Amino acid sequence: MATIEEQIQELETEISNTKKNKATEGHIGKLKARIAKLSAEEEKRRTASKGGNVKGFYIKKAGNATVALIGFPSVGKSTLLNQLTGAKSAVGAYHFTTLDVVPGVLEYNHAKIQILDMPGLIKDASRGKGRGREVIAAARSADIILFVVDIFNPDLSVLKRELYNSAIRLNQYAPDVNITVAQQGGILVKPTLNLTKISEQTIRDMVEAYGYINATVVVREDIDVEQMLDVLAGNRVYIKAVMAINKCDLAHPGQLEKVEGMYPQYESVGVSAATGYHIDDLKELLYEQIDMIRIYLKPQGQEADMKEPLIVKRGNTVGDVCELIHRDFRNAFRYAMVWGTSAKFPGQTVGMDHVLDDEDVVCIIVKRT
Repeated sequence: MATIEEQIQELETEISNTKKNKATEGHIGKLKARIAKLSAEEEKRRTASKGGNVKGFYIKKAGNATVALIGFPSVGKSTLLNQLTGAKSAVGAYHFTTLDVVPGVLEYNHAKIQILDMPGLIKDASRGKGRGREVIAAARSADIILFVVDIFNPDLSVLKRELYNSAIRLNQYAPDVNITVAQQGGILVKPTLNLTKISEQTIRDMVEAYGYINATVVVREDIDVEQMLDVLAGNRVYIKAVMAINKCDLAHPGQLEKVEGMYPQYESVGVSAATGYHIDDLKELLYEQIDMIRIYLKPQGQEADMKEPLIVKRGNTVGDVCELIHRDFRNAFRYAMVWGTSAKFPGQTVGMDHVLDDEDVVCIIVKRT
């Protein structure tokens, strides 16, 4: 009997030999779904053979958000970390200087942003080459991927492919598709809009190929085959990505603009990790992408502290703020008063589900013990 890897290889060969057009869309989608299913089984088997744990780098979370530096070996990631944070990461003009993940903390606009200097990624990192799986496992927990690119060798295709093959989706959102397992009735596909990139039959075939027998699939977005595959796999992470183009101080006129034009999908800053050129611009870009907001706390009966804001992610609620202040605040919570753009009027009384805006002033009232 063929091994899982042999089965996957056979399916991949069939896909490569199949002419891609509208008529073969469903067949290719079905094959990809079977590959995804087999890959999940192989990963489960690999994990079980290692005692239930996949070895990886242990990084203690710190600060309000985490940025992972991703690039080829020796593109200047360690030097850039030192410029951003003052952390001490080994620097050398040769491959694999960084053998572990080195953390540092960037303090900017009252926010504390953890920066991780990762060992360089190489081709087939997603298959474990060059400690690739460990690096990628650490990257999956980041809020931002910062590509560090050498302006004289700016090709990102290998890095993007390795991250994609490791179930990391950059500058994307999870498709708005819901699969509900049923007891009977087969596979029922219910789109809420006109599908132009994939047919209902292809979705049905893919869901069935992945192993579902009875299920209702509600599709609220005009997805394609790859996005449907992501939904079925269920292990994708969606991370923002930006780019630092290094060694700009050595570049010829127009070279930076050329590299920026190669990757319009990424916000970018041309920097020199060696000299510190435009490092402040990069700090600002990271802060903006993380999308933090400032919350000023007002103790009951006192003036608000307008000097030291609490930094939280946009979309956080009063309940989230309670947990950040002290774990007992949520249990003892009575109500809160809010001044700012999220309030209908100054001092509005709100509950824990109230979503806060930047520079809101919040007074939290708790039960007396």
